[in-house]
Amino acid sequence: MRPFIVRQLDYDLTPVAGLALVGQHLNRLAPVFKRIDTALPVAGGVANSDVLRSYLGLLVQGKSDFDAIENFRGDAFVKQALGIKLLPSSPTLRQRMDARASDLFEFLSPLTETLLSTARPDYGVLPCGWLPLDVDTFAMDNGGTAKDGVGRTYAGVDGYCPLAAYLGSYGFCLDLALRPGVQHSAFETEFNFERVIPMAQRLSAAGPKAPILARLDSGFDSAHLMRELETYNQPGLVKVDWLIKWNPRTTNVAALAERVDADSATRWAHPRLGKRVTLWDEALRIEGIERPLRRVLRLIERTIDKHGQLLIEPELTLEGWTTSLSTKQFDAKAIIALYADHGTHEQFHSEFKTDLDLERLPSGKFDTNYLVCELAALAMNILRLMGQDALHGPDAPVRHPAKRRRLKTVMQELIYRAGRLIEHGRRIVLGLGANDRAAKVFIRSYAQFAATP
Repeated sequence: MRPFIVRQLDYDLTPVAGLALVGQHLNRLAPVFKRIDTALPVAGGVANSDVLRSYLGLLVQGKSDFDAIENFRGDAFVKQALGIKLLPSSPTLRQRMDARASDLFEFLSPLTETLLSTARPDYGVLPCGWLPLDVDTFAMDNGGTAKDGVGRTYAGVDGYCPLAAYLGSYGFCLDLALRPGVQHSAFETEFNFERVIPMAQRLSAAGPKAPILARLDSGFDSAHLMRELETYNQPGLVKVDWLIKWNPRTTNVAALAERVDADSATRWAHPRLGKRVTLWDEALRIEGIERPLRRVLRLIERTIDKHGQLLIEPELTLEGWTTSLSTKQFDAKAIIALYADHGTHEQFHSEFKTDLDLERLPSGKFDTNYLVCELAALAMNILRLMGQDALHGPDAPVRHPAKRRRLKTVMQELIYRAGRLIEHGRRIVLGLGANDRAAKVFIRSYAQFAATP
């Protein structure tokens, strides 16, 4: 094998040509960026909108560290691709986000809603016709630091416990609200609902026109939150249903099992030797909610474990799911299957922590990290849109068939492309390699975005 002669050329190349596609999505947000600069003017230097554009340009590459911006100082392509007039330095990026974080909070939801309402993607409506809204918290390990808000999380690590809300089966994030590590899942969640639920209703009305199904785990099993969800069912608005895992709390499972077993109406299923399962519904009444509710319950009794070991005493497992979905449309098995599908959102959590490099947040200030998380939700949606448009057609780079691509896949196939910026005849050309297998879909996607107002 002949050795390479490595040398630096006298013209510029970029390893992230995909930022040109990101810039097309940011152009859709120009009205919101304009409102930001009007509300938060800068006497001189880098505009606040340029700060946000610059940091979003880092996030879509899977970089969250402020210092990473230094690698793009003086890079004409990055400025041109992202629509940046003046690229901030690392200290400017950090200091501006520290100083303006709380002022920028009110613009974060409009940025997300504007992006999704103009793109109108396929959110992934469930086969039953409902559009899922999966709400959950997850742990971010920031142990060994003295950052604001770091505390002991439910996962047993020191860090944060943000609340995420994903619309549809394909993981479009409406909110990634940072929370202190010690905060309980249900605490102050009604304030997150005030942002997320109306946005989900408007996006559904503008797109699939499907009723919303909010799915939450047992940490949110609260009559107060159910009453709060019901308040969004108003005439003329998209209907909101919910499915929440029941928390048995102090329920005497053994006494309940005896009562169920003694009931002649109980029907047991025997999926294997030493295991039997029964399902039933209970009508539920919650003060302040007029429509009928129910709780689906499942009792599992094991006398032989999965390894074939006989048990001295039966092992009892009681689970339940509270829902506003009617019995006529969904039987007990269908309710359980709908909640089981809720587990897909765990993959979306991991994409934030690994693909976007947000396990350990970059700042010591809580408000700045909150801003970082909300911008990460916007970056996730941009990458989702790029993947949905470009990585499923016949001209897409060869990959196994899938309904949704991971963020890392979108970065590898679309963001990390080599390109050369050529200025000629008052025109700017982004040249892709002759052997670039993604060139055809890249050109198609860019032309499609450029033609979309």
